[in-house]
Amino acid sequence: MFLCLGSVPGSDSNKPVDATGSQGLTGITVDKSVEFSYEELAKATDDFSLANKIGQGGFGAVYYAELRGEKAAIKKMDMQASKEFFAELKVLTHVHHLNLVRLIGYCVEGSLFLVYEFIENGNLSQHLRGSEKDPLPWSTRVQIALDSARGLEYIHEHTVPVYIHRDIKSANILIDKNFRGKVADFGLTKLTEVGGASLPTRLVGTFGYMPPEYAQYGDVSPKVDVYALGVVLYELISAKEAIIKTNDSSAESRGLVALFEDVLNQPDPREDLRKVVDPRLGEDYPLDSVRKMAQLGKACTQENPQLRPSMRSIVVALMTLSSATEDWDVGAFYENQALVNLMSGR
Repeated sequence: MFLCLGSVPGSDSNKPVDATGSQGLTGITVDKSVEFSYEELAKATDDFSLANKIGQGGFGAVYYAELRGEKAAIKKMDMQASKEFFAELKVLTHVHHLNLVRLIGYCVEGSLFLVYEFIENGNLSQHLRGSEKDPLPWSTRVQIALDSARGLEYIHEHTVPVYIHRDIKSANILIDKNFRGKVADFGLTKLTEVGGASLPTRLVGTFGYMPPEYAQYGDVSPKVDVYALGVVLYELISAKEAIIKTNDSSAESRGLVALFEDVLNQPDPREDLRKVVDPRLGEDYPLDSVRKMAQLGKACTQENPQLRPSMRSIVVALMTLSSATEDWDVGAFYENQALVNLMSGR
């Protein structure tokens, strides 16, 4: 099927074109996105050369390009990934937020292509575990956590319909030139009716970030993203993978959630907490701030989804942490008394 129409004749090529109601796009109205031709994308990437390849994901490769005077990242997906392609296209043409990666355009010709703004500093996973990157300062880690929570709060609470990302992980949080976080990769996003119950679904996502109710029963609610963000908070503290190999010689592994639960269940967790903080930070972090971030991670990764805070509550907690307020009064943010007790360390 040939769906790629290029820019509208006579239009200013630097302005987004409203390509509404394109046939074959299953009723999707594509708002504020340019429909590119394959020829233009191929030219901008030197025929998708290896030299321009900047990433490889589950659904395809990503290439750097300069299109119409703007730096861009082009995700090339095969036709088998059409479901994920249309999910991502549908979400990102309707959802616009500072902390979500912006979709510039798309193309459906031979393969499936999504064109995004180019984010200069790669993803959070690379910064936490890449030896060629400088360690992120603690204040930057708190800011990236807040940015990610704000992007998710927007899709959970301020869009109609409400969206659930379903694949939040450090590799899907991109870092821009100002070291601010942007949530990316909406190919597995599921929409749900506002106030609707959790939806049974086929299992997708990444092990280590999946909450028990989702991994076991396929139940989907916004609390799936809350749990995964809790794991990311633990990653920001420790720089460890979501699933840790217990030693190199064995196949044994354990989750980061279990590791932090052991630490936080100590009568005084501070000493054990120091042992799990990213060693590249040295002593350059406020332990009290780390402890509060860890407590928030624990609240997010509660086994019972109803005990997890909303994304809005997480944003408020991280805003307070980010402003380095000494008195972190969680009772002001949470209605749930059990959660208040947990966050207060009682």
